[in-house]
Amino acid sequence: MYNGRPEPEVIANFHDGLSFSKGKLEDALRTVVFDRKAPKSLKDPTVVKREDIDVVVNEFEITRTQAEKALGENGGDLTKTLRALVNS
Repeated sequence: MYNGRPEPEVIANFHDGLSFSKGKLEDALRTVVFDRKAPKSLKDPTVVKREDIDVVVNEFEITRTQAEKALGENGGDLTKTLRALVNS
């Protein structure tokens, strides 16, 4: 309430006949800001063993970063990673 009077429902009227209403604006704001769920992480962090990284680096002569990425994409499984790198 504003000075004992209820707030007006329509916030603004435009020349083309459209208008913003307070209720619709509050509902949209609530939906966007307050009712939004936290985004889920796309990938779970995968624990990669140092020995597995060393094997991939030595066998394929790639950088440690590339080896870590390849292992991460294959869930930290050395066998899957080696097969994926051989087939690519």
